[in-house]
Amino acid sequence: MCQITKKSYAGSLESSDVLVQISPNPGKGLEIDLKSTVKRQFGNAILATVNDVLREFDITEAFVSIDDKGALDCTIRARVSAAVCRAAALTDYHWKVG
Repeated sequence: MCQITKKSYAGSLESSDVLVQISPNPGKGLEIDLKSTVKRQFGNAILATVNDVLREFDITEAFVSIDDKGALDCTIRARVSAAVCRAAALTDYHWKVG
């Protein structure tokens, strides 16, 4: 299991990007706060992607804030992965290409 030990960020608030903030959430499980310019159309898909990445890292306790500006799925995956790696101090993550 991967443990979030500190607050971290990945991404930006530029158009077509997403700002991901992740922080420890001891004893409270997973909480995800989603703000998105396309939440009405793609909110469920964005949450599914975020949850999928968190499952890949076996994250069970964290507070995740997502501020989406219309990012593609691959961008959301990359930003969540980077934020998790920084927050958990992972240095041996093998980034997938393609």
